Amino acid sequence: MRYYIIAGEASGDLHGSNLVKAIHRQDTNATIHCWGGDKMEAAGATVIKHYRELAFMGFVEVITHLPTIFRNISFCKKDVLAFRPDVLVLIDYPGFNLRIAAWARQQGIKVVYYISPQVWAWKEKRVVQIKRDVDKMLVILPFEVDFYKKWDFDVTYVGHPLIEVVGYEKEKVPATPLSDKPIIALLPGSRAQEIKVKLPVMLEMTTRFPQYSFVVAQAPSLPDALYQDIIGNRKVVLAKGNTYNLLKQAAAGLITSGTATLETALFGLPQVVCYKGNALSFWLATKLVNVKYISLVNLIMDKPVVTELIQNDLTPDKLEAALTRLLTDTAYRTELQHDYKTLWDRLGSSNASDNAAREILEVAAATR
Repeated sequence: MRYYIIAGEASGDLHGSNLVKAIHRQDTNATIHCWGGDKMEAAGATVIKHYRELAFMGFVEVITHLPTIFRNISFCKKDVLAFRPDVLVLIDYPGFNLRIAAWARQQGIKVVYYISPQVWAWKEKRVVQIKRDVDKMLVILPFEVDFYKKWDFDVTYVGHPLIEVVGYEKEKVPATPLSDKPIIALLPGSRAQEIKVKLPVMLEMTTRFPQYSFVVAQAPSLPDALYQDIIGNRKVVLAKGNTYNLLKQAAAGLITSGTATLETALFGLPQVVCYKGNALSFWLATKLVNVKYISLVNLIMDKPVVTELIQNDLTPDKLEAALTRLLTDTAYRTELQHDYKTLWDRLGSSNASDNAAREILEVAAATR
């Protein structure tokens, strides 16, 4: 059967790659075209457009790139029609994917949404559109099932895909040492614009904690020059495409909000969650977003497990204080590990990729 998958970010590429592998295991004749990245291509999908051309974050940034976004939408529609998939699979990336879902419904193309948009955080009424345009919603956060029930929409919880990914890495892949000194991991994000804002603040810690080696997780899709320009003459190690190896051996991490916070928690690494963006975009977000926390760890646990330094709170002094606590407060570290274990248990142990592939194959087979 023929599958067309759209993932617009690095996390979507990761989860999409494991989904591609699972589809191939269950459908040996599968032909898969995708919007994604290197991981999905390595898994056996034909990449039509790389996510590095798609990743715009923040209200202001999206507005300034609207012509590019509309060109991408137009191209996507033409390419989907030319490919004639049995099913269209959308992975998160709601600003783009919900538009495509509405169009696909008009074309009579079956749509499965894997990894729900965060409609529980903002624009809750988008559920009306999702019910209309999506044939099957596959969710990866336990509380999303109850959320959608409020809207009389039955969704399927398939488990969280990071459980299988991190579980394999922790058990099967030994760490390759990155430094002779204890390590502080810096994960400044996967988009150039967020790295330029957050990495300079994170790097201020290099002079305040000279006994540690600071290792920056470099996004594979971004050029070395971007990081070198920000790092300058600081003694910092760059780890390209080696994030999990870094998380396994670090003493603590300064982590950009997003999927990385959950990955870090599942590896058991104490962390400070960092977010800073365009001032206008952040102001708009405070008016529109309805969540108590910014990190997935705190959202899933429904309490402040990890420290969040957001926007004006992300300063060198506050970051130093939070990092000092992570490194020296034994009671806090013990409590954190207890919460991390509860988090893992709450997400479950099922293989999300295989579960999702099974649901997708059912939808695809029903179209024949």
